[in-house]
Amino acid sequence: MENLIFEKVLEGLKENKRMALCTITNTYGSSPGKEGFMMLVFEDGTSFGTVGGGILEAKITEDALETIKKGTSKTFTYTLNDTDLKSKCGGKVDVFIKVIGSREKLLIVGGGHVALELYKFAKLLNLYVVIFEDREEFGSRERFPEADEIVLGDIVTNLKNYPIDDRCFIVIVTRGHEYDEAALREVITRDAKYIGMIGSKNKVNYIFSNLKKEGYEEALKRVYAPIGLKLGGNTPPEIALSIISEIMLIKNEGKLEHWRMG
Repeated sequence: MENLIFEKVLEGLKENKRMALCTITNTYGSSPGKEGFMMLVFEDGTSFGTVGGGILEAKITEDALETIKKGTSKTFTYTLNDTDLKSKCGGKVDVFIKVIGSREKLLIVGGGHVALELYKFAKLLNLYVVIFEDREEFGSRERFPEADEIVLGDIVTNLKNYPIDDRCFIVIVTRGHEYDEAALREVITRDAKYIGMIGSKNKVNYIFSNLKKEGYEEALKRVYAPIGLKLGGNTPPEIALSIISEIMLIKNEGKLEHWRMG
């Protein structure tokens, strides 16, 4: 069973799933679960393996889901009596719940020059990279060999169908303002951690004006546009560096300050 659980962990990592590995580390007295019993709990509430079944397993699953949500591993002690778990066993168990987190996702909407450079930076930083493109030549595996996902086809439809949560950073860098506007409209009310869109101030004002007329004025306040930090430079690598720097600043809750002394 242990090997099967580890195989499930590897499968989950490949699919970038959030999981928690629950292991009984100590038992005291009578308990349905024994030391070394393992159960893998996924974010959607499904599980694999067992830590003894019954009320104990249900409570461990509940705590595992909360641990996944918080992103912090922790040891829990469960008392199997009438007071705590309404159990007649009378023993106690220690369970270490280890969060096996998914990587933050960078959703790059567009596959042009800036997108390519941004993808390179993102892979260096071990982000899970998803490319959205409607042109095969700009969304090919040859162009983005290490992308974790390449989603080809109508961009708006694919964004609509893609699961977006608070571990997603979205960068809109398509080939034209009409595509940028359509993509922004689709994701602006989603639960992403970050939404940024490339463009000049004139282009951004034009798109924002259109979306405000549609009732998105409040939602637009969370959009980073024009995208990136003011690092200077206007080549694709320099623009990509300014974008990934802004993302890292937000991801790591950093500050725009120098480390220099004096």
